[in-house]
Amino acid sequence: MRGWFAGWALAFGLILPGGAQALCDVTYRVQPGDTLTSIATVHYEDADQWTLIYYANGAAVAGQAQILVAGSEVYIPCPAQSPDPGATPLLQRGAELTLLTAGGDAPFVDQDWPGGGMVTELVNAALELSPSPVSYEIVWEAERSQSLEPLLGQTRYDMGFPWIKPDCAMTPEVTLCTEFHFSDPVMDLPVMLFRRADREFAYSQDADILGTRLCRPAGRFIHDLDRADRRWLAEGKISLTQPGSPEECFALLMAGAVDAVSLDVFEGAAKIVAMGLRGQVVPVDQPLSREALYAVISKTHWRGTTHLYRLNAGLAKLSESGRYGEIVQRHLALFWDALK
Repeated sequence: MRGWFAGWALAFGLILPGGAQALCDVTYRVQPGDTLTSIATVHYEDADQWTLIYYANGAAVAGQAQILVAGSEVYIPCPAQSPDPGATPLLQRGAELTLLTAGGDAPFVDQDWPGGGMVTELVNAALELSPSPVSYEIVWEAERSQSLEPLLGQTRYDMGFPWIKPDCAMTPEVTLCTEFHFSDPVMDLPVMLFRRADREFAYSQDADILGTRLCRPAGRFIHDLDRADRRWLAEGKISLTQPGSPEECFALLMAGAVDAVSLDVFEGAAKIVAMGLRGQVVPVDQPLSREALYAVISKTHWRGTTHLYRLNAGLAKLSESGRYGEIVQRHLALFWDALK
């Protein structure tokens, strides 16, 4: 089926909403100098859609960043058309397994987003596919600061998501490291640099970042800037400004007070559109780092190992079945369409 559709798409192009044409459901051989954004521009007529290719290829592009290896092959998926999440018969009130999340963070976790958000739907689908499945409940807690302690730490709820894993080797004293176990990664998360469109900011290797002025809001993780092979902050190799919000970071960027803003690809894109900065601020092709979103469970939970195994096994089945990619592609399409 894929071969037939690929031939048709190459010959005529798949008509997308809004009149754009895409050459999709095909395997593309990387040419010298290709990046994910340049490939997305050709196949989707939209450089922002590089995330569709990124998530569809997983390990095949890991470590290659945006600049891909010439001669390698990447799969070009078609943007998903259906917004409907899968069935969740085990999702019930008063269930045996309770999962805590904060919401209000589209496209990851949001009660107003289809399926409760991309990560919520991935967790739901994984639990539906887990061995010896049990009923489960998603509890939405508005105050995220209460999630770890006392709500999860004292096992008032069983598991929480999504959380970014700190560098526990560098900062073993952090609460997430000392008191919680992590699931397998639920999804990968590229962390980007956003620069002014009218100013050059080259970043293809870590040496390029030295001496620059970055902005990342206060309260966000910074372990990626100070990991063992970087030590950018500890050794004063860059300057980091940490105002109270992403909006303040972008205001500083436009004022010339910083060279780049660092946020995950989704938050950065959403803020640029919300602030009316489309065309004035653009992402640097190469991700600054790659993080992942996890579920966590207290190390004191008497069924912690069982629950983690259940979720991890379900995530593995979800990936093997192809449903993982379907869910991610659907939410990516929703996200980018919402920004148009």
